[in-house]
Amino acid sequence: MAKATNASAAVYASGEFQPIVEKCEGCERIVEAESTRYCRTYAEPAAKWKLGLCNFATHVKPEITIAKTKINPLKASKRAAAGKK
Repeated sequence: MAKATNASAAVYASGEFQPIVEKCEGCERIVEAESTRYCRTYAEPAAKWKLGLCNFATHVKPEITIAKTKINPLKASKRAAAGKK
């Protein structure tokens, strides 16, 4: 977590940026200004978490699932035979 300088602290305190939400805890993009914590990348952190994961979050990795598809062995053998001709 980084401390904001006086110039950037004024930007966060102006009301343009909203404080972080609980899901943001642990992210590397958090800046503290005047004892309030803000996201330095996005002005409204709650909106980024509304639909699921925040794409700016450095502390959360998305789960990638690989679905195996079933292959019909009869069709596979026909395709292989057609490719040899």
